[in-house]
Amino acid sequence: MWPHHHHHHHHHHPLHLLLLLLLVPSLANGFAQSLDGDFTFSLPAGRTECFYQALTAGASMEVEYQVIDGAGMDVDFSISSPTGQVLFAEYRKSEGLQSVEAKQDGDYMFCFDNSFSHVSEKVVFFEVILDNMEVEKDDKPAWKDFVEVDEIIDMKLEDLQETMDNIKTRLGKSIQMQSVLRVYEARDRKLQETNFEMVNLWSGISMVVLVMVAGLQVYTLRSLFNDQRRVRT
Repeated sequence: MWPHHHHHHHHHHPLHLLLLLLLVPSLANGFAQSLDGDFTFSLPAGRTECFYQALTAGASMEVEYQVIDGAGMDVDFSISSPTGQVLFAEYRKSEGLQSVEAKQDGDYMFCFDNSFSHVSEKVVFFEVILDNMEVEKDDKPAWKDFVEVDEIIDMKLEDLQETMDNIKTRLGKSIQMQSVLRVYEARDRKLQETNFEMVNLWSGISMVVLVMVAGLQVYTLRSLFNDQRRVRT
């Protein structure tokens, strides 16, 4: 999977996106079988950021995304086929989960679009889960060549293989859930920090006002007493 950039306005590319660009090719080998990868990146105002994922026909790709920072907390999202046909699009969403089943081999593209925003940069988290990326079923594992002798062993090993595959799938799902929970936690923390800052600000203002009012009262009382003294003399 690798990113690609569309320029709506000429901005300098943020360093962390360039780092992402450098990282991705080296990670690509690990993605061949299955990708349980998640990324967080900054999407500047007026920009679109696209990522490509190679899929074989019959494989499926699930993309879950969430805007975790930036005014409005929203982004446009789309998935396109290798021929450029838009398979799915949704607009001004703060989060979403979309899956696509590959009808043909090729590079499928998914894009995050912030071109509707003129000022605010968004921080987007997304995760991609790939399924059925295995080679053809007739390429059986090497161990099958040795166990034709004993069908029972063969069956036992197949059961074991199936169990292992199930465990792998479930582990993948739980990792995915943890990533999503991590994002929720990050977003809530951000919200709490903002609230905390607001509370502090208002407390500070209240304190200043309180001190001023107290000072004013003391001053008023003093001047009252001074006036009375003058009246007596």
